[in-house]
Amino acid sequence: MALMVEAPMPCSEPLVSVIIPVRAVNAYIHESVPRILSQRYSALEVLVLPDEPATLPYPRTRVIPTGPVGPAEKRDLGVREARGEILAFLDDDAYPRQDWLATAVQHFAREDVAAVGGPAVTPPHDDFWRQASGAVLESLLGGGGAACRYRPIGPVRDVDDWPSVNLLVRRRDFLAAGGFNCRYYPGEDTKLCLELTKRLGKRIIYDPEVVVYHHRRPLFWEHFRQIGRYAIHRGYFVKAFPATSRRPLYFLPTVFVAGLLGGGIGALTPVRALRTAYVLALATYGAALGATWLDLVRRTRRPVLAAVATLGVVLTHLVYGVLFLKGMLARELVR
Repeated sequence: MALMVEAPMPCSEPLVSVIIPVRAVNAYIHESVPRILSQRYSALEVLVLPDEPATLPYPRTRVIPTGPVGPAEKRDLGVREARGEILAFLDDDAYPRQDWLATAVQHFAREDVAAVGGPAVTPPHDDFWRQASGAVLESLLGGGGAACRYRPIGPVRDVDDWPSVNLLVRRRDFLAAGGFNCRYYPGEDTKLCLELTKRLGKRIIYDPEVVVYHHRRPLFWEHFRQIGRYAIHRGYFVKAFPATSRRPLYFLPTVFVAGLLGGGIGALTPVRALRTAYVLALATYGAALGATWLDLVRRTRRPVLAAVATLGVVLTHLVYGVLFLKGMLARELVR
């Protein structure tokens, strides 16, 4: 599939097509598109893909109605209409920092780099319950090895799995990988990243300065619904995409739930060693929660929010642990 550009580009910057799937044009789109257009990077276009026809009053922006299809299909349809050499995927409830594209595009100077991703940070103006949800994900105990997906931590480095909320992909590598072409949601990004890294042998770069802001689901119910979807899909992907899903960190919440139940039963027996081991395990987990609360207080300066988020960490572990197991046991995923 050849790159199509309507007119010569005014500078040497590669054209970037920002692709945003959405069910219907909403307030988040009106927050995001102006921020995209104010980037410190001029060679860009914006493609918004709602179910039904709509209009947007912004330059360099096209609305492409898709009908009622999923986000992965919308992104693939957007790529067919895109003119850019680089495809920048963004969720409809996310908006970029002003240097997002300028920081990300420089990594594509290396031909072995197929994709670049960065953290999706909680917006500072989100309300208390969304901030609490973000704090759960950003904490090392709540986010685990994925905390760098939610706040800028760690160095620039290679990764092999990155979410499409903030993912830029070289067009020719995207096409060579077959696109998202996936009926799973969430999880279409896992499939694409595996194709890029394992089959094509290309690199995906994580840069903590490639920042977008992503509105959270409020704690508790909406947060748990989202976590539950992630858990079920990741559990199923242990079988479908084992290369990046059979990692110990993904299993830990299920081990925690099993230990909580099994250890509790064991502690009721007359075997003193079992009771002692259970109490020590609970004490260790409690100490980790205390450290999490202190770290959140240090970073947010909001003790009440930190306390609510720490409770959210515990409940997130329970929800993820149970539903990850459900995903592993599922014969097939139902959308």
